Amino acid sequence: MREALVNGRIVSREKILDRHTVTIEDGWITDIAAANDAGLESLPLHDLKGTLLLPGFIDTQVNGGGGVLFNDDPSVETIRRIAAAHRKFGTTGFLPTLISDDLAKVKRAIEAVAAAVQDGVPGVLGIHIEGPFLSPARKGVHDQAKFRTLDEEGFALLTSLKQGKTLVTLAPEMTTPEMIFRLARAGVILAAGHTNASYDVMREALRQGVTGFTHLFNAMSPLTGREPGVVGAALSDQASYCGIIADGRHVHPDVLKLALKCKPHDRFMLVTDALANVGTSLTTFKLHGATITIKDGVCVDENGTLAGSAMDMSRAVRNAMGLLGLDLHAAVTMASRAPACFLGLADRYGDIAKGMRANLVAADDALNVQDVWIDGRRG
Repeated sequence: MREALVNGRIVSREKILDRHTVTIEDGWITDIAAANDAGLESLPLHDLKGTLLLPGFIDTQVNGGGGVLFNDDPSVETIRRIAAAHRKFGTTGFLPTLISDDLAKVKRAIEAVAAAVQDGVPGVLGIHIEGPFLSPARKGVHDQAKFRTLDEEGFALLTSLKQGKTLVTLAPEMTTPEMIFRLARAGVILAAGHTNASYDVMREALRQGVTGFTHLFNAMSPLTGREPGVVGAALSDQASYCGIIADGRHVHPDVLKLALKCKPHDRFMLVTDALANVGTSLTTFKLHGATITIKDGVCVDENGTLAGSAMDMSRAVRNAMGLLGLDLHAAVTMASRAPACFLGLADRYGDIAKGMRANLVAADDALNVQDVWIDGRRG
């Protein structure tokens, strides 16, 4: 399968390329050339009609979409529905995310992701296991009854996925530095979240292999004058990646602006933390038996506690520009290249360049998604 995408404005890492053509073949970008040099005579053409062509968005925290939640039914069909719902908004790669549950449910979720990757469900890059190795002091809407320390049984389970990436959100105080080191050495990507760890404990966890922070500022020990906490460790560590929910409610925009001054923008990742509503008209649904209601664009439980978000990735990118004052390149990087780097997939995803996978998004100037390609397939 070969195709040439013409008449678009290509958002590369540093500039927008006008009057250039992107050639794709068998799921890969094979060339980017000025329109007059593209040699298009024998290729099927797709006219982008002047839209922006962006690298596909990668969302590392997707709890649900299309009316379903991964926790409710960790199956290939659920993953397929979530993928289809988010694809409409430019997400070309994602991690189905399981929040704290029994280990038997975690096992089912891992098996479902392995099967989805094997079946070629578009966009599935692995799994995000958010808990149950979390702190009761920072539980958020997670079910504390499911929490446990990370032991050998947990280690065996977390290292069992052989197809795709495994991201685990954990509280460092719920395990040991030695266990963190072993998991990282086994290839598990580790992020700190729902944690009340001290700054010193968090710094040691970073040394042992934690490389990310889940929904920065939310459900973690804060930065204070005498104790920098997990937030202080996240902002002072220049190498780690911070997921942020840029909906204007999880974190005040001015707080995120301050955070962006602490480390390079490409160390921040836009995430949706999306629940079942994305791609639907749902305004209420159940999460672990609790009623979740969408109010003013955010998801809350009966007590008013934030429960994931109602966002899609296109809105996250728009908010990064509108609420945080970022330019298009910085916002798109946070939705594409940054998460690709975090997941160790930057050799294939996150850029529009020769030799990369053809995961692309066509959007208008307001960043409303018009078309999406995953592995070169449009639709």
